[in-house]
Amino acid sequence: MTDSTLAFDPSAIAVRPLSPWTRLWNITAFRRGTILVLLALVWEGYGRLANNPLMFPTFTDTAVAFYDALVHGTLLKKSQTSLEVLLMGYGIGSAIALVLAGLAASTRIGEDVLATLTAMFNPLPAIALLPLALLWFGLGTPSLLFVLVHAVLWPLALNASAGFSSVPETLRMAGRNYGLTGWRYIALILIPAAFPAILTGLKVGWAFAWRTLIAAELVFGVASGSGGLGWFIFENKNRLETASVFAGLGTVIIIGLLVESLVFRVIERHTIRKWGMQR
Repeated sequence: MTDSTLAFDPSAIAVRPLSPWTRLWNITAFRRGTILVLLALVWEGYGRLANNPLMFPTFTDTAVAFYDALVHGTLLKKSQTSLEVLLMGYGIGSAIALVLAGLAASTRIGEDVLATLTAMFNPLPAIALLPLALLWFGLGTPSLLFVLVHAVLWPLALNASAGFSSVPETLRMAGRNYGLTGWRYIALILIPAAFPAILTGLKVGWAFAWRTLIAAELVFGVASGSGGLGWFIFENKNRLETASVFAGLGTVIIIGLLVESLVFRVIERHTIRKWGMQR
């Protein structure tokens, strides 16, 4: 038997093409869209079976209420109001969290300060601070910003600090050998290496802030001269417009899905996945 007979020829393997359904099912957006469609069908079926629009409207009734509130009502304006306040609080809380985590990574006293503050305030629900916020800042945006900063600050600071602590010593030594110190060392060495943990903290902080904002608006609701999404839900609950209440809740979910898909997944794809830090 000759060597040519024993040689392996990769071209001899027949590659079976994937079926159209398999190619379609491999698309993440299609799979998740299928899940949403199935949930909508279950919702519609249960709503028709219950036959009680006041307690549980159907998906169709909710979709009609959503369209009416979006096109002819105030849903778009109230969503914009909530998002503006949310972004301000989220930005302030994220900046403070990264400063605290950077100080904790640089100095021993900074580490003690962060550990003490997180042990004190992280278990404290942000919404529990709302009465104090109302006393200190009155009814309006400053009170909402206060509770939002609290909601974002501690989970992000903890995740960032844990990420900084897990940076390999070889990277730390490389940074010192290049003469990096202080904030340049944190920005060029620690943050890129710890970015998976920081991104996780940003996601958790966003979720906490979004929930806190809606809960706070359900209590008093006024921000920047008008109510937000939480106030929209509260008003429709008082008017017994249950389909509109579901439409408001659906808007909260839709915005959360859009932020996850269009913001965090894009950042993840262009950073930690591109760098080979995550599958």
